[in-house]
Amino acid sequence: MSRSRQPPLVTGISPKEGAAWTKVTIRGENLGTGSTDLIGLSICGHNCLLTAEWMSASKIVCRVGPAKDDKGEIIVTTKSGGLGTSTVSFKLIRPERIGILDQSAVWVDEMNYYDMRTDRNKGISPLSLRPSNPLGIDIDKGKFPPKDMELTFPGMSGDFTSENFSATWYLIENHAGSSFEQLKFAASNLKKQATKKNEGSLAYVKGGLSTFFEAQDALAAIHQRLESDGTERVEGSMTQRLENILNRASDTADTLFQEVLGRKDKADSTRNALNVLQRFKFLFNLPLNIERNIQKGDYDVVINDYEKAKSLFGNTEVPVFKKVYAEVETRIAALRTLLLEKLLQTPSTLHDQKRYIRYLSDLHAPGDPAWQCIYAQHKWILQLLQNCREEFISGQREGVGASGLEGDTRPSALGRLSHTASLKRGGSLRTPRPSTSGFETPQQVQFVEKLSDVVIGQLPNFWKLWISYVNGSLFSETGEKSGQVEKSKKNARQRQNDFKKMIEEMTNRLVKLVRGALLPSTLPQGELNFYGGWENKTELTGIWLTQIIHTVRGCHEALSALEIPNDLLQVIQDLLLDLRVHCLMVTLLHTTEGVKRLAEKEDWVVDNEGITGLPAQFEQCMVQMLQSLKEPLEIKPGEINVLLLDQVQDQATELSVGIMKVFINCLEQLSTKTDGDSDSSHNMSVDLSSPDRFASVHESFSPTSEQRLLIILSNCQYLERHTFLNLADHFEKHGLTGTEKITRVSVDAVRELDRKLFDAYIERRADPIAGSLEPGIYAGYFDWRDCQTPTGVRNYLKEALVNIIAVHAEVFTVSKDLVPRVLSRIVESVADEMCRLMQCVSSFSKNGALQARLELCALRDAVASFLNTESNASFKLALEGLPQLHSGADKKLLEELINKFKSSMQLQLTCFQPSCVQPVKR
Repeated sequence: MSRSRQPPLVTGISPKEGAAWTKVTIRGENLGTGSTDLIGLSICGHNCLLTAEWMSASKIVCRVGPAKDDKGEIIVTTKSGGLGTSTVSFKLIRPERIGILDQSAVWVDEMNYYDMRTDRNKGISPLSLRPSNPLGIDIDKGKFPPKDMELTFPGMSGDFTSENFSATWYLIENHAGSSFEQLKFAASNLKKQATKKNEGSLAYVKGGLSTFFEAQDALAAIHQRLESDGTERVEGSMTQRLENILNRASDTADTLFQEVLGRKDKADSTRNALNVLQRFKFLFNLPLNIERNIQKGDYDVVINDYEKAKSLFGNTEVPVFKKVYAEVETRIAALRTLLLEKLLQTPSTLHDQKRYIRYLSDLHAPGDPAWQCIYAQHKWILQLLQNCREEFISGQREGVGASGLEGDTRPSALGRLSHTASLKRGGSLRTPRPSTSGFETPQQVQFVEKLSDVVIGQLPNFWKLWISYVNGSLFSETGEKSGQVEKSKKNARQRQNDFKKMIEEMTNRLVKLVRGALLPSTLPQGELNFYGGWENKTELTGIWLTQIIHTVRGCHEALSALEIPNDLLQVIQDLLLDLRVHCLMVTLLHTTEGVKRLAEKEDWVVDNEGITGLPAQFEQCMVQMLQSLKEPLEIKPGEINVLLLDQVQDQATELSVGIMKVFINCLEQLSTKTDGDSDSSHNMSVDLSSPDRFASVHESFSPTSEQRLLIILSNCQYLERHTFLNLADHFEKHGLTGTEKITRVSVDAVRELDRKLFDAYIERRADPIAGSLEPGIYAGYFDWRDCQTPTGVRNYLKEALVNIIAVHAEVFTVSKDLVPRVLSRIVESVADEMCRLMQCVSSFSKNGALQARLELCALRDAVASFLNTESNASFKLALEGLPQLHSGADKKLLEELINKFKSSMQLQLTCFQPSCVQPVKR
């Protein structure tokens, strides 16, 4: 029991060396209790258990396998003893391989040679069986580029089978790191090989000398046998009879086995054909597979299969393969045509365009598919732009209804612009729309928006396709296919000017189409037929032009975000400049028309400041105009200030001055407008000092011509003092130049109108009052030279004062500020007339002089608040022409009569005192 548990021990092996598959006998101790107990046997590291034959506990017979190690131990493993040990070793001899062209004195079995490159069992050329290491030392490959070796050794080769073999090249390439001792050893190896080769066939003859002797003895015996045979004279020689027998045997065999051999040959042919079909089924099935994959759209699979077939059978000389490969080329040519059609088809996405270009490049399509695609896209975009014009000009496109604006019902260019532009510029786009709903969007506005849709929808992809073409990413996203990438870059450099012309043509087409619709006068006469044709369309207002400017700006910003050079987009900047100037002029002209219609809106309702709503309406109209011009006048990046252009500045100033003059003309027309010219009667609201101040004024009172003059005068004062100053501030705030000139001309014009209207009103009111003085003075045949003692102021003067009070009431009803100005002129006129009348009297009696002084002093004291220099001078001159009062009784009487007059007319004369009651504020 204790012995059976001992591990196996190998003490001997016979033979101790040999080649692979040599049969050996292993001896030792505890080698197992039986064949089932033996579970492992290795010699030189190779498992030999399959060939092991257990003989006894001290003997095992086996065959040595093709181990990796040349020398190693013999290890036996058993179930009972486990892993064993060995005291001996076995040496494995590597037999020398005899090549096809090597001479040998003994018969060598045929061997299969393997091509290690493809790992396929096929015959190879004898030249490939050359020794891989003729020097017999370790190969140390040097890191020398082949191009450098070719330059160093022109016309030579490092292949030792070549006629131009260079030993120096070979040593540098394969033994650059070998030592001198190793090279000496290699030289001795070469000498041994040369000596062995010089011995030639003589060495093999010596080794097989007995074989030659045996062959010689056999040939001599045959010759002796033939000479001793006498039958050759009768039946011919033995060789002839033997030949005849063999021929008959061959004929008989052919007769018997011809059909069988024929079937065998046919079966062999069929088998060979099936083998060929099976072996090359990839090529034979390729045309059908190409057709199926094309129908499924698997172009990548088709291209990979084609590349594989081209590398394997592109240069084949086998007729069958050439025929099938020609069919493959036919299908690939059809695929190239199909892919090119898909590439040039419009519309298409950028992803599909890149994909088809890569396919055509991989299929080695003739020409430059990428440039063909760019050219086709260029022509298509131009046609889209032109089709927009044809669609609108022909009237095929219907406008939106009154239910809403088009921007609310269809996707506009402005909607898509906001993301692209704000992404680059950091801002958002604002779409201006008319404040009055229910208007149809003009055809020109829809046209420009659709042009912008086309440009923003197509030009970015067109530009990105060119960029991909320039940097080579059309063919490789990761850097492979460097040859195609370099070719693409070279082609792009050559066609850079052509592409620049394409961009210029598209931007010029866009600009000319917009100019033809909005600014036809800026186009040459010859281009109007191609880009014009909008004569019958509605004239656009400033707010629609502002929307068009917004759309064109958004288009420019979207193209700038693509980093298109600014020189290619300059024509759009020029268009924007002309549109902004046009919008400015149209807005000013339309504002002029709107101001003309303000006269129709005058309702003659005055507020507590004595003005109507007309100045406020005018100011609001101008402010709205300036606000509508805010976006057109805004200076975006790359734009210039249109107001800095001298011609634009002069035109804008003249038009602004014209607007002011038009409004002043409206005021003048309103002042001369009679009641019969009024379209409808308007009520005049009156601000009174108290509810009962002027109870006689009826609530529904149509203004008279004199009241209109006062209202217009009040409006003129308000314009000069407030409206024009406010507008000047607004003009400066919005950047309009020429404000000083506009304000100066406007103020001069309104002052001139004010003077004319004031003179007209004074003429209407002062002349009747002054004219009534003379008849009143001399009523009842009054005579200054013969009159009674004065008892008070006569009625004519009271009547004149009442008329002046009526004028005061009329003016105060309209504007408190006008009262001093108007009454001063009225009093001046009355004083002048009184002075003239007094100077016309030749002489006064005592009572007459007292009566005249009483009336002059009473009049002067009554209107003292409205006396000016001229009226004071008139009163002074008149009093100086009267006889002086010398008695105290007369002076006392004069004073009593004046006090009596003031007391009796205190109520009426209160209006001439400084106002202490303010108008009622609403």
